[in-house]
Amino acid sequence: MRARYDGDEHDDDAPVGRVLTRREAVRLLAASGAAVLVGCDRGAGASTTDTAAAAGTATSTASNGAIASAAPLPGCVVRPELTVGPYFVDKQLNRSDIRVEPSSGKAVEGAPLALTFNVAEVGGGKCTPLAGAMVDVWHCDAHGVYSAVNDRMSGTDSSSQKFLRGYQVTDAKGVAAFTTIYPGWYRGRTVHIHFKIRTPAGAALADQRDKAYEFTSQLFFDESLSDRVFAQAPYAGKGRRDTMNASDGIFRESGGQLMLAVAPSGAGYEASFDIGLDLTNAETGKAERSDFSDRPN
Repeated sequence: MRARYDGDEHDDDAPVGRVLTRREAVRLLAASGAAVLVGCDRGAGASTTDTAAAAGTATSTASNGAIASAAPLPGCVVRPELTVGPYFVDKQLNRSDIRVEPSSGKAVEGAPLALTFNVAEVGGGKCTPLAGAMVDVWHCDAHGVYSAVNDRMSGTDSSSQKFLRGYQVTDAKGVAAFTTIYPGWYRGRTVHIHFKIRTPAGAALADQRDKAYEFTSQLFFDESLSDRVFAQAPYAGKGRRDTMNASDGIFRESGGQLMLAVAPSGAGYEASFDIGLDLTNAETGKAERSDFSDRPN
């Protein structure tokens, strides 16, 4: 399915992520024995300190309000789910290097970024590598343009292109690796990368949406690093961005748990992201159908 977005402005819709309620935190702690940093249910928000209070004497509150535990932390963290936004297109491009535009064979310009996802399943007090999960990644180019959309705001029609989109299926260690670029920015949003995890991958590829667990969220970047990257070509020509993390509602909804730890690597950068999924959470795992003939609700 190819979706098309013809809205008058960039709009990633309202946030849908939240931290766990007291009752949910206690239930998950009792079931897994794991520390809960951030939940991943949809709905109205609860504070991170509420989550810490729910854990009672089994946990203590860290300086940032997240839950700390006397027991060793699991090797993954439950993260908040955030809005899919208007630019997801299920192209089903099975590729690790998403920089290349298939129609021309050329890679888009930008600082190289090696991005690795470490996906696990949370349960039974431990994190187990989740093999066979489909990880989709999509984001804008250095100039703030997404492929596969006709965007009247920026005057660009990239609906026939597929750059900076692709998926990988996690291996036996739960790893999915991508080669991309540091994303640019566009009006009204801070710097971010979208991702979606669906499992099992076979159900997602067969469009059996009722048989696949689906989790969608976004990754964010350190402001000072973005400033340094955007001072260089090809980003510099776009000027100063208008939205920072602190003023981005979707970033604030993330509770700071979706920041990428980015490090220099050769001529570019590298980052890895650990995420644990509670596959028993049917509400979070519901598929999100997207119709981009209009803005999403």
